[in-house]
Amino acid sequence: MTILDKINQPADIKRLSPEERETLAQEIRNKILDVVARHGGHLGSSLGAVELTIALHTVFNAPNDRLVWDTGHQTYPHKLLTGRRDIFHTLRQHHGMSGFLSREESPYDTFGAGHAGTALSAALGMAEARNLQKQNHHVIAIIGDASLTTGLTYEALNHAGGLNRDILVILNDNEMSISPNVGAISAYLNRLITGTFYTKVKQETAILIGQLPTIGPSALKVAKRAEGSMKGLVMPDQGQFFQALGFRYIGPIDGHRLDHLVTTFENLKKLKGPHLVHLITTKGKGYRPAETQQAAFHGLSAFDLSTGVVKGAGVSQKAPTYTSVFSKTLMRLAQNDPNIVAITAAMPEGTGLGAFAKQFPERFYDVGISEQHAVTLAAGMAADGLKPVVAIYSTFLQRAFDQIVHDVSLQNLPVVFCLDRAGLVGEDGPTHHGVFDIAYLKAIPNMVIMAPKDENELQQMLTWAVSSRHEKNDLVGHCHIGPIAIRYPRGEGLGVPLDEMPASLEIGKGEIVKGTLSRPDLVFFALGSMVATACAAADLLLKNGLQATVINARFAKPIDTELLISAAQTSSMMVTLEEHLLMGGFGESVLSILMRESGTGAIPPVTVLQIGLPDQFVEHGAQKTLRQEKGLVPDAIATRVAEWYEKCRVASPTLQGASC
Repeated sequence: MTILDKINQPADIKRLSPEERETLAQEIRNKILDVVARHGGHLGSSLGAVELTIALHTVFNAPNDRLVWDTGHQTYPHKLLTGRRDIFHTLRQHHGMSGFLSREESPYDTFGAGHAGTALSAALGMAEARNLQKQNHHVIAIIGDASLTTGLTYEALNHAGGLNRDILVILNDNEMSISPNVGAISAYLNRLITGTFYTKVKQETAILIGQLPTIGPSALKVAKRAEGSMKGLVMPDQGQFFQALGFRYIGPIDGHRLDHLVTTFENLKKLKGPHLVHLITTKGKGYRPAETQQAAFHGLSAFDLSTGVVKGAGVSQKAPTYTSVFSKTLMRLAQNDPNIVAITAAMPEGTGLGAFAKQFPERFYDVGISEQHAVTLAAGMAADGLKPVVAIYSTFLQRAFDQIVHDVSLQNLPVVFCLDRAGLVGEDGPTHHGVFDIAYLKAIPNMVIMAPKDENELQQMLTWAVSSRHEKNDLVGHCHIGPIAIRYPRGEGLGVPLDEMPASLEIGKGEIVKGTLSRPDLVFFALGSMVATACAAADLLLKNGLQATVINARFAKPIDTELLISAAQTSSMMVTLEEHLLMGGFGESVLSILMRESGTGAIPPVTVLQIGLPDQFVEHGAQKTLRQEKGLVPDAIATRVAEWYEKCRVASPTLQGASC
């Protein structure tokens, strides 16, 4: 039996000897590597946080002491040490353990997080709750260096320092987020590590540590044995930035020296006020491929543990991914238009902009985890004649809603938003599913929302979106000067041929892709990824004697009202399909138009079945599994539509939008 097998709760760690904790650290790494190699997951950051996690649970008493982790990428060791060892093999699998923090999963997960930058604000809130309720426990926020590119973190730092509350912030600095950190703060941290710090240690250790109340003498003895270990060392000269915000800065400290970490945390438990401990760790620690390929091993699919090669790597795909088609199309357009610029928020590789950055470095902007800034930066560029393309995952663009409204749409600026990972994204779960974008964008005036039925249509939409929008031409069709959002799914396209010269599009115009409007039994009005699904469902319905016409809406806003009215005039039965929440989604917009037109007498009453995602957060699981479970696959749709059609035929409803 291993030491890890004996750890059922954090209290068990406290009984271990220092040597046993070192062994435990290696066992945790082995367990994480074994499970992630089989199922995929966020590897590098968790491997880098092993000693930190053991030290925290050795010194503090969770869950009474609140450990508030930022994002959750680095919490696999935390999960293993807090009663979830026996279910760890279900990591990120459907109905299994979440890959992020979940309050529903464990009381040790004090605050759920899948997006970066939340930990310090949440921790400060918990510290205030503690004080107001006259409780007595520690609150510790563990943030990554990438969190220092988020505005929310600075708002919380400013507030926490001003309140002067007892709170400990641990800056886990591995110099690497999903992609290399950018900006002045990252450069500042690098200067702390590579500057005069180590030479100053020998000169100032005795003076600086000796000034710590109560613990000075004992900490000094430890530090004298450390020879550069920086255990519990306060460096006022090096931490001026954080000290200006009201924090006492301690570090940098080697984040992989368990004995140093335990001593430092024990000392800090006795201090009052806000403190920030700066740890230096290695992302991917203990696994050479993850250490040398940090971006690739941030989050990955199953891989060969002996080689580090992702399973399936090198095997030709059946079709290019939507991300790769976006990337190649944008680079082709940028070659002919020097005003096209690309912006992302710490996701150059994930969004496909890595290749753009290499080819057009002067026109590429990675702003870090700062989606709000990315949007307003684009607005400023657009105001002065550039054509900014902002590539951000659908779920992360949510963070910049006000900037989209106030800085882009209100001024009707020509910013193109490319929303990768729209729809169900898979194992990352509810914090990452892109199922809200239509709802939060369609309410904004001047905004156009598009969704391609396949990868070829994606390049058509992107070409249309970034082409000159101040005048009509053969490619553009009807122009649109203002903002445009293009949402497309994660993963491979359909394998359709890609046009060398993308066909022209006309704003707000859909197309019939299957059947005709010559009095079909029913009409599918489908959007984006659901168009191909609707076509397959129509084939299944035809076997049961039902003739279904399929319309590719193309636009979630504006919707092709003319085509919709024509469809309603030929069939009284209509089905909307979308990979998005029904609440506030595409189907609601279609239903609203039909109700309005029916009220004017332009069309007869139409019965509508809306198919999409329910008003609930969708858990994690493979995309295919989730679509099957939520009924967004051809056979489930065909069965549901056939039952609905028969029920409505018998009932002969006469009310617009009646539910059958």
